[in-house]
Amino acid sequence: MSHPQPPKPAKLLIGVFTRKQELMTAVAAELMNRFGPIDLVSPLFPFDFTTYYEKEMGTSLFRRIFVFKSLIQQEALADIKLRTNEIEQIFAVDDKRQVNIDPGYLLMERLVLATGKNFAHRIYIGRGIYADLTLIYQKNDYQPLPWTYPDYAHDDIRRFLALVRNKYLEDLKETPT
Repeated sequence: MSHPQPPKPAKLLIGVFTRKQELMTAVAAELMNRFGPIDLVSPLFPFDFTTYYEKEMGTSLFRRIFVFKSLIQQEALADIKLRTNEIEQIFAVDDKRQVNIDPGYLLMERLVLATGKNFAHRIYIGRGIYADLTLIYQKNDYQPLPWTYPDYAHDDIRRFLALVRNKYLEDLKETPT
């Protein structure tokens, strides 16, 4: 028989992509307003793996990942996704998003992103939101899965996530158990 155990707190990270670099500062401020101080910020990564967003957002998109100081409870992910959807609407123009905001959390063994879209590998977590197991940590690296978004499978983002994992390790040492 298994005995339920409380899950470890997770490192909140939020990926933002847009074509308007000037929006990043305002979006970051809005994210800090809702989720607290930012711990790490990725470089800008090109978001050119799909044309799915072109009609709504245009071309020449780029992504930045914001990582937050405070650890979160894993069950907070659905609420966080709904709050980031609100931020997307703040910056929308004529009902078209100018920014796409993807919250998720990082643990020692995996990266999970939140989405409103169901699919075979996604688990419903409430409030219309699904958890997407995006990467798993094996062989000293986050490994992509067959369904991993191509940008998160890219070496540059996975290298950044390794830095986030190191910071998360430090955070766990400082967190009372």
